[in-house]
Amino acid sequence: MSIHHSFTDRSYQLHEAHLQNQEQSGKDPLERLKVRGHIHHWRHVRMYESLRPFLSNTEKWITVGDGIGTDACWLTEQGIDVMATDIGDTILQLAHTQGYIKQFNKQNAENIEYSDNTFDYALCKEAYHHFPRPYLAVYEMLRISSKAVIFIEPQDPILKVPYLMHLKNILYLFNPTLLRKLWKNQYSFEEVGNYVYKVSEREIEKIAMGMGLPAIAFLGINDYFSTSPKMNQIPPDPSFWASVKRKIRFRDILGNMGIIPHRLLCCVIFKCTPSEDTIQSLRAAGYSYIELPPNPYA
Repeated sequence: MSIHHSFTDRSYQLHEAHLQNQEQSGKDPLERLKVRGHIHHWRHVRMYESLRPFLSNTEKWITVGDGIGTDACWLTEQGIDVMATDIGDTILQLAHTQGYIKQFNKQNAENIEYSDNTFDYALCKEAYHHFPRPYLAVYEMLRISSKAVIFIEPQDPILKVPYLMHLKNILYLFNPTLLRKLWKNQYSFEEVGNYVYKVSEREIEKIAMGMGLPAIAFLGINDYFSTSPKMNQIPPDPSFWASVKRKIRFRDILGNMGIIPHRLLCCVIFKCTPSEDTIQSLRAAGYSYIELPPNPYA
């Protein structure tokens, strides 16, 4: 077996083991589904709200890398027919047994065992950056979806803000390692064993253009994360919650001015041109909707 394939297999084994360890840790692995009303729950609901322009109870969704089923649970609560999937299904089984999700399946994102266009939409929220070969997962999600693939993922800051790229180019002329002293998490890894693969608008655009797809859309989302116990307090401490909201609003202002990038990026790759109503809903929700030119030679 090649080094490349052995690392890929090892990565997925680590992630499956991580899910199993959650079940065996002594803590309730479904806590995120059961306990609501704290700031962490509010954070994730803010991200899910970006999906509103796509919701219709006549369409089928699949969630990829759904962990304990939080994505599918939220969609189910909106009346959506959704299949939850992840590399391990032990906790998805629990979520199904306790009524939080209706359907689940064990799937590897690089080799999804469904036929072409089985679902209308594929959603991958904060899981793409865990995949060892994320582009393979993108193409698989596009294959099994008939309308669009949606990602909500950390954004690569250096590809969004020109002065950061300029600084990188200058530092690389002298010593590539100098950038790491200023940008501490240039190469970020998570304890479960993955490199944090952040997304960018340009990368998504190239994927869509290479496949001759008609349109893409983007929405910047700012988030706030802290290990403070107050993030899980119910009800939230009013002054702490107000502070969290102020910090998000401040980043929104700077992000909208192009000074700093949004922390998260909701990326949509359309396989077919959406309806005019959907386009208008996207723009009303703050999305940048971009129609792509056709390839004149193909």
